[in-house]
Amino acid sequence: MFCILLPLVSSCDLFRRMAGRPTSAQIEQKRAMIEREAAAHRGRLDSLDLVHRQLSDSLAVLDSIRLSDDALIEVRQLTEESRSSLAWRYYVIVGTFGRRENAVRTAAEFEAAGSRAVLISYVNGFTAVGILPSDSISEAYASLKAVRESGSCPDAWILDNR
Repeated sequence: MFCILLPLVSSCDLFRRMAGRPTSAQIEQKRAMIEREAAAHRGRLDSLDLVHRQLSDSLAVLDSIRLSDDALIEVRQLTEESRSSLAWRYYVIVGTFGRRENAVRTAAEFEAAGSRAVLISYVNGFTAVGILPSDSISEAYASLKAVRESGSCPDAWILDNR
């Protein structure tokens, strides 16, 4: 009679413990841990997806620049002073001048039109005028296209300061 009443009164956890199996509480703890790890994993995957999309966008922009013969110039010939003073990675260059006075005048014209202009010195003595700084190649390319389409500087190009 006792053997018949015992299963009716006791819980499954008693038999699980006797058999060396996990109890309901242990199973619930494991389930909660798996859900937390899965949520953290999804968060990492979302972050990686965002980085992948940004990298893909940047590579697509670089391909567009190469295919359309747009100039993306690296910063090899800048003076050390210019190289260390430039705060942004990319600048749209609207002119390069042998006489610094011409660069200063062009910079003043762009500033009067509402664009912040930066004078960038090269080791060969030339001075470039950079506007619309950005750390994103996509933004720099969009700025380059806008400058060219405005007609203010159809031969503008992008300086890569890294």
